[in-house]
Amino acid sequence: MLRRDLERRGRTLLEVSPELSPMVDALVAAGRGGKRLRATFALLGARSVAGGPVPGDVEVGAALEMFHLAALVHDDLMDRSVTRRGEPTVHRRFGDGHLEADGLGDPEHFGTSMAVLAGDLCLTWSDDLLAAGVASADAVRAGEVRTAWSRMRDETLAGQYLDVLGHTRAAVSPSYARRVLRYKSAAYTVQQPLLLGARLAGAPAPLLAAFSDIGLAAGEAFQLRDDVLGVLGDPTVTGKPVLDDVREGKRTVLVAVATDRATPAQREVLDAAVGDPDLTPDGLAAVQEVLVATGAASEVEDRITTLATRALTLTSTLDVAEEHAERLAALIGLCAWRDA
Repeated sequence: MLRRDLERRGRTLLEVSPELSPMVDALVAAGRGGKRLRATFALLGARSVAGGPVPGDVEVGAALEMFHLAALVHDDLMDRSVTRRGEPTVHRRFGDGHLEADGLGDPEHFGTSMAVLAGDLCLTWSDDLLAAGVASADAVRAGEVRTAWSRMRDETLAGQYLDVLGHTRAAVSPSYARRVLRYKSAAYTVQQPLLLGARLAGAPAPLLAAFSDIGLAAGEAFQLRDDVLGVLGDPTVTGKPVLDDVREGKRTVLVAVATDRATPAQREVLDAAVGDPDLTPDGLAAVQEVLVATGAASEVEDRITTLATRALTLTSTLDVAEEHAERLAALIGLCAWRDA
């Protein structure tokens, strides 16, 4: 549905002017691929409660994916990332296009401006999709979903603020990094999608509480795995260069734990490399060595296992049909133990 909605919206933009075709193409391209985890968790949350499809659950799932697309476009811009899912990021796509067209002005600024607009479009469209999703729900359920959605947006943007703020500091504590992880990504990746779907279906309070605990644990495991892959993963599999996170100075839990444990010599390596826009592959290799030697990598792996085990244990006691519990368990496994 996300692809269809992007194409439909694109036709509206093209009615304004055919010169908007690069924006349409960029958004459609950016919307391709991905795991669609957020939509899947929302659908599973709704259908676990109702025993089958719930009116509006597909739209709510699409709203989450559109919100995620907005976050990716803006996050890539703030991180100065070059690729996403093996393709040029939106700001690079427009910046490179500006150069090829020999346009006036600064290509980088042009790319930045277009990416801001692209992300804003997706953010507003996500609200429209959410409204369509709750249109047939009763007033109480619709209000609960809207309230949860609003809180999710605020917390995600607050987490993004803390993430960017962390880039301005020589180091952050592991607890600070975990707070960023929770609010920027973990909650809106698993916890809130599960809860939005369940609320749409009218889940009772005990089931909502269980979904909340499961979702937060699985969401944190997902983001910790993402952070590991961002530095230690295979870029041919992840579709994102492993240099990016270190060059942009991301103060992940992995980096925060390594910094906390580092010897003076290891700290010098991290201080010199994290946030260095010209970091070389050899410099990255030195960082990777520190992440392993300090035990930070193994600690994060242990934490992923602990979180995933907790989520799986709670899932096994859920008062839902066995097929839904099994599906949820499989998704939790995908969050924690994936290579892309």
